Amino acid sequence: MITLPTVLIFDHEADSIASLQRLLGDDFDVHCATQIDQARAILQREWVHIILCDQRLSDSGPDLDSALDGVEFLADVRRQWPEVIRLLIADSLHSNWLGWDSADPSAISDAVEKAGIYQFVSKPWQAKDLLLTLNNAVQLFELRRRNEQLAIELKLRSETSSVDMVKPNTLRDELKIKRAVVQARYEWDQSIVRSPGSKMDQVYDLIQQVAPFDVNVVLTGESGTGKELCAQALHFYSLRQSRPFVAENCGALPDELLESELFGYKRGAFTGAVEDRTGLFEQAQGGTVFLDEIGDVSPSFQVKLLRVLQEGEIRPLGGSEQRRVDVRVIAATNRDLETEVQAGRFRMDLYYRLATFEVHLPALRERREDIVPIAYRILEQAMLKLGKRVRGFSKEALQCMQVYHWPGNVRELQNEVKRMLVMSHDNELGADLLSTHILFPASAGSATEVENLQRLDGSLKERVEILETRILKETLIRHRWNKTRAAEELGLSRVGLRNKLERYELDKRLNAGRASASGSAP
Repeated sequence: MITLPTVLIFDHEADSIASLQRLLGDDFDVHCATQIDQARAILQREWVHIILCDQRLSDSGPDLDSALDGVEFLADVRRQWPEVIRLLIADSLHSNWLGWDSADPSAISDAVEKAGIYQFVSKPWQAKDLLLTLNNAVQLFELRRRNEQLAIELKLRSETSSVDMVKPNTLRDELKIKRAVVQARYEWDQSIVRSPGSKMDQVYDLIQQVAPFDVNVVLTGESGTGKELCAQALHFYSLRQSRPFVAENCGALPDELLESELFGYKRGAFTGAVEDRTGLFEQAQGGTVFLDEIGDVSPSFQVKLLRVLQEGEIRPLGGSEQRRVDVRVIAATNRDLETEVQAGRFRMDLYYRLATFEVHLPALRERREDIVPIAYRILEQAMLKLGKRVRGFSKEALQCMQVYHWPGNVRELQNEVKRMLVMSHDNELGADLLSTHILFPASAGSATEVENLQRLDGSLKERVEILETRILKETLIRHRWNKTRAAEELGLSRVGLRNKLERYELDKRLNAGRASASGSAP
């Protein structure tokens, strides 16, 4: 499900609200208010990206001395909800009732300063211009949010750094600071979370070695192993770090759309091409282009991409002129490209153009020693983003995480930790919050269960006891060690359950896990 950006329309005229609703309804989640109390209630209830506020907030005529006008209301919004992008609708910037003298630009400047107005929208507004303004406002909202998050991360990661404490005097200074913030995010010792002796140490060494050299790189590994993170780090530690980094998922687009995204297009090149568009290769001029899922592109597009890599030139879709581009290409795939080449599905010449250097990222199940530190790093980030704090994980939860095979790798672990944090009611994330397939990975009849059974050694009696131990443990954890409920689910009496726990020595282990999960906050 796609989440649309939220717009609040605050206007006293029903016709104006209806017109704006019709225009914005397809692209935005629109909320409307005609009274100040309604507008404030929506701001408190919804995560509003943009507020579109009329300057005249009452029908009392041009004399608004006794009423709150749009600038004053937006100034109040700025104090309470500073992240909301504020736009002001006015009949005309030259209207006398606004109280602004068109010959005195300081009046408008004062209004902008007071309310932090992003842009004025004059009536009658033009649909195309208004949509463009709102889309730009959404981009500004997201950019501010990312910059704030990066600044917080930088401050947390480097208490001694003075980069985020310096107030920029010029635009150049501000860009330097923002670049330092972004680069800090991809500091290898911070981003590639690993334990001593991890298999990721080899990846670390390879990246450190190849990053400064201007050669193309192919990153291989399963989905969710962090290939885009590695690509970003390669860029920010290269000589191209001051230039753009752009990314495209090649497997998600058909050929024509992928070509238009990467190489751009001219107006009229296809239906809907109403203006010229610059492709990602040109946008990244002097920087890095990251092509994810490169193994999924069609043979016909492979030919076009090979020419770009060989000649350093692109031709926009529908255009006749070649354009020079200077970019470093980093590609990623979850396929074995050498096998694809042998099977004739991937061009050998393109493979060797892309894979001057190849880095393989191991799956999470191949570096189980890293699961705990990665889980804690994800938890730190999730607490910061969701505004909810806990002490950490219980010992039992960490044990279950280390046993699970994580087919979705780090991405699956991220989803699980966020889910646990949202569902938690205690200071600690216990094993009972884990999804059932993680808590008890060998569900009956699954392929995983068959594999686990094949790995068991011993007699039939011994193998059955192992499975019985797993079932008992999973059931008790899921019921938060409530033996009455666990016994009811398993069809046992409390005495029968207690006997089995004593037999398998589970009571001691579960009591330790229960004590860990119910510990007091530090």
